[in-house]
Amino acid sequence: MNYLLRYIAAPILGVALGLTIPNKAFAEEAIEAVPLYTQQELIELINKNQHLARVKADECQLVRDIEARAEIMALPSYQFLYGDMLAYAVCVDRDVELGLYYMKKAAEQGLAAALEQLGRYYDVGQLVQEDKAMAVTYLREAAALGNLNAQLRLVDVFNDGHGSPRDYEDAYRWLFHSAVADKKLHKRIQIALAQLAQKMPSSVVKRARLPI
Repeated sequence: MNYLLRYIAAPILGVALGLTIPNKAFAEEAIEAVPLYTQQELIELINKNQHLARVKADECQLVRDIEARAEIMALPSYQFLYGDMLAYAVCVDRDVELGLYYMKKAAEQGLAAALEQLGRYYDVGQLVQEDKAMAVTYLREAAALGNLNAQLRLVDVFNDGHGSPRDYEDAYRWLFHSAVADKKLHKRIQIALAQLAQKMPSSVVKRARLPI
């Protein structure tokens, strides 16, 4: 596991100045260093929408490591995190254009959360101009990867009269076969599916309900 070496220069400085610094003190300081997030841990934080809160809770100590993994290593989860940080001025100066650039880079690599977020932004006109066609493009990719938020929003977009009827069956299938424990969300999905079903022949609805 990688750690921020915040105190690496301190022992060298102590020797140069003729100071005696207890090793125990450095050991205690080193324990406080913030561990860099693993890919899986970061994806879980992103899926729970806790990634920005985590960076803040870590007192912005990992900014350079995050930037390096987004820019140099091109890791999609870190590209998404860094993009969000830039877009919302979390531990860095705000740069919406650059933030969207990194979000799109993460989406190009198939990160479902990035695809869903960009689809949502284009749907409601957040950070970008509202564009239903672009919204459908991103949401469809995220929905196909199993992102529930994207699946539901895609069906909602179709129910509002946007998109192509050719995509209705896939959208219905993905949402119909989703597993949802929350009762309110389950009810909302039922209503959305019922509305979309009215736009399709019964034979297509029946086919979409078949086990995947």
